[in-house]
Amino acid sequence: MSLSAVPSGTAPDPVRPDPVHVAAALREQVESVVRGKDDAIRLALCALLAGEHLLVEDVPGTGKTVLARSLAAALGGRFRRVQCTPDLLPSDVTGTTVYGPATNTWSFRPGPVFANVVLVDELNRASPRTQAALLEPMEERSVSVDGTSHALPSPFLCIATQNPYGSAGTFPLPESQLDRFGIVLTMGIPDREAQRALLRGEGGTDALPAVEAVTSPADFDGVIADVLALPMADAVLDYALDLVGATRSHADLALGASPRAAQSLVSLARAHAIVRGRAYVSPDDLQAVFVSALAHRVVTVQGLSIATAARVLDAILASVAIPRP
Repeated sequence: MSLSAVPSGTAPDPVRPDPVHVAAALREQVESVVRGKDDAIRLALCALLAGEHLLVEDVPGTGKTVLARSLAAALGGRFRRVQCTPDLLPSDVTGTTVYGPATNTWSFRPGPVFANVVLVDELNRASPRTQAALLEPMEERSVSVDGTSHALPSPFLCIATQNPYGSAGTFPLPESQLDRFGIVLTMGIPDREAQRALLRGEGGTDALPAVEAVTSPADFDGVIADVLALPMADAVLDYALDLVGATRSHADLALGASPRAAQSLVSLARAHAIVRGRAYVSPDDLQAVFVSALAHRVVTVQGLSIATAARVLDAILASVAIPRP
């Protein structure tokens, strides 16, 4: 509807932002800070555009927190950071009820989880009890305190980091916690050229203040809705079912992908198409996110090992027939 056709006194419908343009703008901002990590940035954007949560893991000093903070800054909205320690309490994350002597009433004081983007740094240093306090927010987008449910802002996106190699003072994430993350990615060491740029002071922590917000909570809510509504041909959907089904019958996997993992895989494939600048989903999109979306959601016969699971999933990708155009 044109503005001239809008009745007098009636506000026109706001223009919905183009998901492809938003994805490109987000990528530009993050790449100005995180150097030499195109694959990690691409997968991170897939998670957020699909409304999924993101877990970034690697050794200290590889840019985990920088990636998370640059994504949060570019997304706009309310941002909060939680530094996990063994003595962190669940109420330090979710909030608590406090008594007001002046009014003789109890009131709820929200915790840092009440934000659009929450960075949970070193998640595996929090106790299992505190880790569990994030399950409801990540799944239900709400917090229950003293029998009362409190809705979180929309959108609500959790970006967590952890060091999977150091075991001192850490608590491994259980399967139920890992399953809440759409993507688990590793950073790795950047190439020589990227390291040279960092040594020159180009990118990295020093560049974080220059990251600009390219969207808003209301706009990004609409972007996520448009991404999840992206058309997917029946042949591509059947390909997704074939890939997921193969994880449930593979001899090297004790536990295959769940229906929730399958839904997440399809959502992430839609987001990957948007990141690639397309308005349709192809088999290539499923292949691009398959390992990162499911490696933390399946269990090998040797136990929960994301690296081993990734090798099995690579073999599944090579064995399942790709649909013809």
